Amino acid sequence: MLMRTDPFREIDRLAEQLFGTTSRPAVMHLDAWRDGDHFHAAFDLPGVDPDSIDCTVERNVLTVRAQRRRPTSDGIELVAAERPMGTFSRQLFLGDTLDTDRLEAAYEHGVLTLRIPIAERAKPRRVPVTAGNGHRQITA
Repeated sequence: MLMRTDPFREIDRLAEQLFGTTSRPAVMHLDAWRDGDHFHAAFDLPGVDPDSIDCTVERNVLTVRAQRRRPTSDGIELVAAERPMGTFSRQLFLGDTLDTDRLEAAYEHGVLTLRIPIAERAKPRRVPVTAGNGHRQITA
């Protein structure tokens, strides 16, 4: 049987207030980067059932929700419960320069990765310059 004593319980309580508890988990961790014509976001969601992941985009707000549950069946005796359980949620405010209609999502090895293309209207483009009558005219 697993026995554990914890002389630093007060520190644990403070950490739970800052980082979340099993009933109110902390936010999911995120990395985000731009690679060429795409914006990427990776969310850490280890142990989450892919069917519980919900990604929605409304206007320019991306919301990711996922749920991690404890195994429940007859005969299970919980000995230690340190992993955060419950519903995790994170929102990202996306700029108008992203094409959210073509957003792609994949879940592998406990990481949810989103790939969002940069909108055509936001990509740099060359503007031809014409000269005539001593004036420079810029056309788009």
